[in-house]
Amino acid sequence: MPDSPSRIPHGIDTSEPHSARIYDFWLGGKDHYPVDRAVGEQIRSALPVIGDMAVKNRAFLKRAVRFLARERGVRQFLDVGTGLPTADNTHEVAQATAPDCRVVYVDHDPLVLAHARALLTSTPEGRTAYVDADLRDPETVLREASRTLDLSRPVALTLLGVLFHVPDDSAYTIVRDLMAALAPGSYVVLTHATDVVTGPAMREAVRQWNEAASVPITLRAPAQIERFFQGLEPVEPGLVSLPLWRPDASQVGTPQEIDEFGGVAYRP
Repeated sequence: MPDSPSRIPHGIDTSEPHSARIYDFWLGGKDHYPVDRAVGEQIRSALPVIGDMAVKNRAFLKRAVRFLARERGVRQFLDVGTGLPTADNTHEVAQATAPDCRVVYVDHDPLVLAHARALLTSTPEGRTAYVDADLRDPETVLREASRTLDLSRPVALTLLGVLFHVPDDSAYTIVRDLMAALAPGSYVVLTHATDVVTGPAMREAVRQWNEAASVPITLRAPAQIERFFQGLEPVEPGLVSLPLWRPDASQVGTPQEIDEFGGVAYRP
């Protein structure tokens, strides 16, 4: 992928690896540079399925958003920890099902902000907005999101591949505070890395990531991930390895588990 000056947003350092760009590389995107590819390939040598994990995380997002918009009638989505835009972004999936959906993206990464214009498109009936805020500051996230979303009505909060960047128990407080501010009938959709499937290979990949990337990862066991649903009602099949969560009927064969677990839960 050429990294010509015309493609590099002002103020973006392409000499250091960047976590969002490494993830973009695994997804087959175009917003990464040689240093990101080098680290991405190094981590993939320790965990060959890492690229597949990234793709399946995105596929889970698509299934969950489509399920909530189509089967549960959700028309508002708060996507926190957006990352770089790629195929099947939240607003694209939601508005393809219900054109009047409103979606707010939240991230505080300068690189993501530089690419935010790619997200700020919408159907005429709906609306899409971007908020520059930190997950660890729920008050600001909610205040800014309320400029686009009606928080007195149900909202689907999506937290995909972001909670493992919060290393301590404050991660649980963040989810609790965000959900407490949303109306009854709201949902949370989350994914989180673990090591119960690939064990040492996953731990080695995370070690390499933490050495190279700007935002470290903390693995949690499935029982620890389930704690994020405390006080909520999980949607069947509950917390599972991502390929096992409501796989598409057209899928051939048995889904293979990966070290990325996720689920959807409901606020009664």
